[in-house]
Amino acid sequence: MGGYSWGSAALAWLYRCMCRVANRHVVKLAGPLQLLQSWIFWRFPGFRPAGYDAFSWPLASRWSGYNLGISKKGPRVQMARLRIDLLQARDFIWMPYSTPDVLQVVHPEVLEPRHMMLWWCVTSLIYFAVVEWHQVDRVLPQFSGVQPPPHPALNIDFLMSMDERGGDRWLPSHLQHWHLHWETRADHVLRFDVVDDPGPSHEFLAWWHQHGKRFLSRELYLGDPRGIPIPVEGTQRGAGRVPDMDRVDDVPDRRRVERRARVGTRRSQRDWRWLDQAMEEGDEAGRDGGRRRGGRGRRRGAAPR
Repeated sequence: MGGYSWGSAALAWLYRCMCRVANRHVVKLAGPLQLLQSWIFWRFPGFRPAGYDAFSWPLASRWSGYNLGISKKGPRVQMARLRIDLLQARDFIWMPYSTPDVLQVVHPEVLEPRHMMLWWCVTSLIYFAVVEWHQVDRVLPQFSGVQPPPHPALNIDFLMSMDERGGDRWLPSHLQHWHLHWETRADHVLRFDVVDDPGPSHEFLAWWHQHGKRFLSRELYLGDPRGIPIPVEGTQRGAGRVPDMDRVDDVPDRRRVERRARVGTRRSQRDWRWLDQAMEEGDEAGRDGGRRRGGRGRRRGAAPR
């Protein structure tokens, strides 16, 4: 069991679960979510919960006692999207594990070159039939590099449709090509310059502005127009002046108001007297007709002989 790369297997399963939840018909996220939560909290200080300052090895155990409830999920998601949209460059830490206080609790074997080499490999990550691509070439600032425009993403849609069910399809004989990538991972280590100030290059930012989705929130949540100051050119135009024109009197419809004002007055009683008379005549005709209909009913209801 010690010969397996359990770290890469867990990462492959997490990638696959994140791909599945991107489907709009999937409502729950599975997988080793503590790794995802740890990645977020270490790199986004503004999202960290209070009271978790102490940490040890493994580093992801720092947040093991944190459990967020499911109440008010909708408003919390909207607020999280807005906070992401309003992030500044100083609100993200590219290399949170490089500080001395973190390095002193990391297991020494992890920092050996044969293990650190895997961090910089562009290779396949395998968990049974789950095969994911380790695209560290898109996150070079996490390894003290400058991020250039990325290459087109690898299309592995066919592998996305496979799972661990169905006989022995996960065996290396069926996925020999991808297992070969993993076995020769030492030949796919990235070589790049290490800098003191890692981050995206100007070319990458131009590419991202063209292809990326800049905002997650709706436009009405991104800013309050009342907080935008009046532009200088607007104040230089002066107060303005309404041109002279002929004044036309308003012609409102006041018929309903006048009818309501006449209710309960002699005028209203005189206006509706004809209706009262018509209703009384209708009542008298109804009573006479009822007696005639009733007589016929009694004849029909006589007992048969």
